[in-house]
Amino acid sequence: MRPAQRARPAVLAVFLLHALLFGSWTAHIPQVKAGLGLSDAELGLALLGAPLGSVLAMALTGWLLPRLGSRRTVQVTLVGYALTGLLIGVAPSLPWLFGALLVWGGFQGAVDVAMNTQAVTVERALGTPIMAGLHGGWSLGGFCGALLGTAVAATGTELTPQLAVLGPVVLVLGGLASRRMIPDPPEPTTEAGHDLPSGRVLVRPVVLLLGGIALASMLAEGASADWSAVHLRDDLAAGPGVAGLAYAAYSATMLTLRLTGDRLLTRLPAHRLLPVLALVAAVGFGSMLFVAHPAATIVGFGLLGVGLALVVPTAFSAAGRLPGVHPGRAIAAVSALGWVGFVAGPPVIGHLAAWVGLPVALGLLPLLALVIALGARNRVLDRS
Repeated sequence: MRPAQRARPAVLAVFLLHALLFGSWTAHIPQVKAGLGLSDAELGLALLGAPLGSVLAMALTGWLLPRLGSRRTVQVTLVGYALTGLLIGVAPSLPWLFGALLVWGGFQGAVDVAMNTQAVTVERALGTPIMAGLHGGWSLGGFCGALLGTAVAATGTELTPQLAVLGPVVLVLGGLASRRMIPDPPEPTTEAGHDLPSGRVLVRPVVLLLGGIALASMLAEGASADWSAVHLRDDLAAGPGVAGLAYAAYSATMLTLRLTGDRLLTRLPAHRLLPVLALVAAVGFGSMLFVAHPAATIVGFGLLGVGLALVVPTAFSAAGRLPGVHPGRAIAAVSALGWVGFVAGPPVIGHLAAWVGLPVALGLLPLLALVIALGARNRVLDRS
């Protein structure tokens, strides 16, 4: 078996473990909120720490990857990610909680960029698309982590004991998997003989295009996660058992498309497939908003998941193939722009909803899908 073939399940394992650890903490958020006596607004401020830390760390990771390589960077940053989560459960106040999430989110973002860079290395060595399936593994890991955290929280166990057990398990399993990862290809150079610095990578038009597509997709994803249940409950009078089904439908279709996406991308070029899927999302979700019925809205969010599922994996894969720039730098830049969208999505929808109402504010999501449909027509997204 070729080294790249052995590396593929190793990368998948790290994707799964990365999401498993993060997903496991979400069920404990109410415990943490109650323990510190936080209001909804204070909790929202604290929760911004993790994505903000991820965005800040991605610039540093883009500098680090050409020096250490993706395999070593995964190993180094995985240590911090597996262990610094323990700071969250022992935070004594809001500022400390924000800081703990900032640090943990920083390592989370660093591992994210490093594992995606290794994924591009393996994908190029194999000569076949694998990125969508790996991101499908991440979605599956997050789902399993949420179930695990829910089961642990149901026993009355707090976050710290859970992460004290799960963190070292993730570290050991991820460390063993990383040993099968392969070296990155030689560092690319420009005509001047040097790899582009991070600042110049970010302003390259093609990086801005890929980052803009990722930003639009993740903005819609963040908005869906935070506002789908609120829309069903408050605007459409759906019961608690129904309100959560909208994001469940979104997650289910996204997982399905990602697990089948690599096969689709071997049959159709990305610049044709992604615009069609995005148009399905725009038309489907937009139409369901006009119907204004809980069942229709659930279907609409499911169609939105169909349209967005392959955007981020394809953008990362394309960034990793750009000539004249280290894959880690390009992926870090695209990933940082995408995370900006994820962080901005919920408050953007919230402010719009305050002006025009939530149903109208959610009309931004099909517009974002149309933006993706236009941007994804660029052939830079295709494998070459």
